[in-house]
Amino acid sequence: MNPIETDNPLMDGLATSLQPQPCSLVIFGGAGDLTRRKLLAALYNLALDGVLPAQFCVVGFARTQLDDENYRNLARESVEKYSRRPIEEPSWSDFESRIHWVTGPFDEPECYTALRERLEELEPRFGIPGNRIFYLSIAPSLIEISLENLRDAGLVSPPSDRSRFTRVIVEKPIGHDLDSAREINRTLSRVCDESQIYRIDHYLGKETVQNMMVMRFANAIFEPLWNQKYVDHVQITVAEAEGVGTRGNYYEEAGALRDMVQNHILQLLCLTAMEPPSSLADEVVRNHKQEVLDCLRPIAAADVDQCVVRAQYGSGFHLGEEVPGYRREDKVDPDSTTDSYVAIKCFIDNWRWAGVPFYLRTGKRLPKRASEIAVTFKDVPHVLFNVDPAVPLEPNVLVLRIQPDEGLSLRIASKLPGSRVQIYPVKMDFSYGSTFGDQHPEAYERLLLDVMAGDATLFMRRDGVETSWAWVMNILDAWNESGARWLPEYRAGTWGPVEADRLIESDGRKWRTL
Repeated sequence: MNPIETDNPLMDGLATSLQPQPCSLVIFGGAGDLTRRKLLAALYNLALDGVLPAQFCVVGFARTQLDDENYRNLARESVEKYSRRPIEEPSWSDFESRIHWVTGPFDEPECYTALRERLEELEPRFGIPGNRIFYLSIAPSLIEISLENLRDAGLVSPPSDRSRFTRVIVEKPIGHDLDSAREINRTLSRVCDESQIYRIDHYLGKETVQNMMVMRFANAIFEPLWNQKYVDHVQITVAEAEGVGTRGNYYEEAGALRDMVQNHILQLLCLTAMEPPSSLADEVVRNHKQEVLDCLRPIAAADVDQCVVRAQYGSGFHLGEEVPGYRREDKVDPDSTTDSYVAIKCFIDNWRWAGVPFYLRTGKRLPKRASEIAVTFKDVPHVLFNVDPAVPLEPNVLVLRIQPDEGLSLRIASKLPGSRVQIYPVKMDFSYGSTFGDQHPEAYERLLLDVMAGDATLFMRRDGVETSWAWVMNILDAWNESGARWLPEYRAGTWGPVEADRLIESDGRKWRTL
């Protein structure tokens, strides 16, 4: 693939630092929703920016009856609809020549023989030395049979083979609970070495999330304040404006705690709270993230009601249109007790964060789609400009916006112009869009490039997945034992139930309005 010049400094940085290796990318579920909405568009944008390896091809693999031409047509339609950049014909012509299809059910061994033969045909044509990435965009129940068939067909090379590599990307959810997560991990370990497994969480590919370590460890003004002496509390919010839509079946089995907290939010917590790593080597960074999970205080069953709030959205309005409540959504049990909203107060029991509460919240049918990490610093002493307890100064707050307007802001106190001393909070704001333009790489672009480079920094390790599940299971088990037959409701289009407000207000704090 011919390199393409780009004016995007972010992509130039990726191109010089990651060094993706020649490879074939086989997408299990190659015609599925994730592939059409995210993966194909991500790959095309990487090609357009000239950062894909020159020796590269894509093979879609699934039961769907397609051929190369049909799949290329599907890919073009997907890219036209979902890509952050429009199709440019010269680059598209080269890119689509590298797109291929193999038809086969995942549970039929002979289909894997056909897949191997197709790869053996394509790889010499594109100069690929047998390096293969298998993206398992499939249901967790199909992972075991797919991996075993890959192994039996001779498609998984051992990590000791220096002439070629095999890497496997696994989409969330990694299990439904701790036991199922362990079973999936055991299945993965029977076929692959841990160094070959990339458990993907697209949130970790977002620019602001990646910028967390740069912000903390490349700026002398932040890290000295990043501890219990100066930080009052931290809020991590992942808000969704939409309801469950057509995913009622899935959401009934998942809920907000499983769907968002166990993976996305706890990973954000780790990046926020981790100690400075000695290097950016993937295992060093992941070790430090694991230390945070190890220090995350378990919420005992007796404390769940005081530390955790769950709720469901009721009917309300979204973009001016009336929408149904959760239990009236399609494919949802009318008597469901599945959580569409969760708020949690938790603590990290280590020297840096002792006594600092972390407030986590996520929910559907909230007023807007927005995700952020907000670090609120302690009040200044009650002297000079903060002497009136009836009118306290607003605290300094550092906010990292993850979506939709990626960037960060810092709220500080300033004097209003005039002869009197009047204090007014102002905001210093940085936006990726206004500084670097709107065309910065999307999450899957960065993560796919990382897998090609063999960089696992932004991917979840086995111990991290299982520790996260173990922490969440304390809450889930307490909920199951409670036998609750109904949950608090919040009106669609509002910021959650009053119970969540009471959770944080009982500590003398309040939720931020995003």
